[in-house]
Amino acid sequence: MRFTLRQLQVFVAIARSENVSRAAEALALSQSAASAALAELESQSALPLFDRHGKRLRLNDQGSVLLPHAVELLDRAAELEGLLRGEHGLGRLRVGATLTIGNYLLPLIVSNFLQAHPEARVALQVRNTATIAELLRHHEIDLGLVEGQVVDAELEVESWVEDELVVFCAPAHPLATHGRSGPGVELEEIAQQPWILRERGSGTRETFDRALRHLPGGVVPRLELEHTEAVKRAVESGLGLGCLSRLALRDAFRRGSLVAVEVPALDLRRRFSFVWHRGKYHGAAMRRFLEDCRAFTSGARRSDEIPLPPVA
Repeated sequence: MRFTLRQLQVFVAIARSENVSRAAEALALSQSAASAALAELESQSALPLFDRHGKRLRLNDQGSVLLPHAVELLDRAAELEGLLRGEHGLGRLRVGATLTIGNYLLPLIVSNFLQAHPEARVALQVRNTATIAELLRHHEIDLGLVEGQVVDAELEVESWVEDELVVFCAPAHPLATHGRSGPGVELEEIAQQPWILRERGSGTRETFDRALRHLPGGVVPRLELEHTEAVKRAVESGLGLGCLSRLALRDAFRRGSLVAVEVPALDLRRRFSFVWHRGKYHGAAMRRFLEDCRAFTSGARRSDEIPLPPVA
């Protein structure tokens, strides 16, 4: 084998950034050194690994096949390097989570993980499902925890815990009494209401739109927001109905600042899932973190039944 780990590092960095100069900067190399490393690797493969579009380099079929293997080899090499240095810790883990999971579950999971393994390092990004899937495809994160559906031949999905969305409103809203004591409302009653919803691309919006697929015309959002807390605040102020995870709303329901509106005709069930690239090497940090996530939700039938400290 004539290739070097440095050549593979350069290849992976260019695949992520699609630019030699940005890849060189990320690796603290000169642009000429990065270009030379790529040229040497491509000369050994006998085929180019990228299609050139000016300064932009995009993986071709050959490069796409090589990328997950290169990432796995670099991950294993980093683990081996730590062992040779006498390090026995878990190392670094890059995690991406969607908003409900990232805001309500992961802070506690990560806190427990780091307390048990103080030598570990976790880099956490909180994005919507579509963005998490894109980061995984480009090997920019190691593990995704998502609430939306991911259908991608490059990605492996493992079910985690059940979740359910719920329609909700402010206590003064005309439909609030249905949340307190009524039998629920019909689809026609909510169809004409103004709605405050998450943005398209989020798992929450995907589940909501799928549940309403049989309603002619669906609903027209009055306001679309990228953050769960912003949706809650807008609904509290009386701007309209919202639909979020029961997990995100249970403290507001407990305080009475928001009220659930049960709509029996809507199936708002979904599942939280783990997602990773099919070629991803599961190092010690990733294996232990997955174990901690499963243990954290063990015994809970649904996400809002997971024991969590109440928020004042």
